[in-house]
Amino acid sequence: MEPDVKAFLITIMQTISMALLWMLVNMSIGIYYGFGFFEGHPNWKNYIFYIWFLASFVWLINYFRKKWKGWKEISE
Repeated sequence: MEPDVKAFLITIMQTISMALLWMLVNMSIGIYYGFGFFEGHPNWKNYIFYIWFLASFVWLINYFRKKWKGWKEISE
């Protein structure tokens, strides 16, 4: 397999696996442990969860941008 194709496929797999890991962690914390739901009014656990959710989402998007920017530099 050519090195460029191999690097491209590895980048795709790393992107998919990181997105799935992010979804699994947030789903576990938010749905299974119940931090994503309010019982009448939000408490401190809900606030911490949503701050974590937004911060980790921003980190994930930046990770994807850096990962694919690196791919663009390799392919040129």
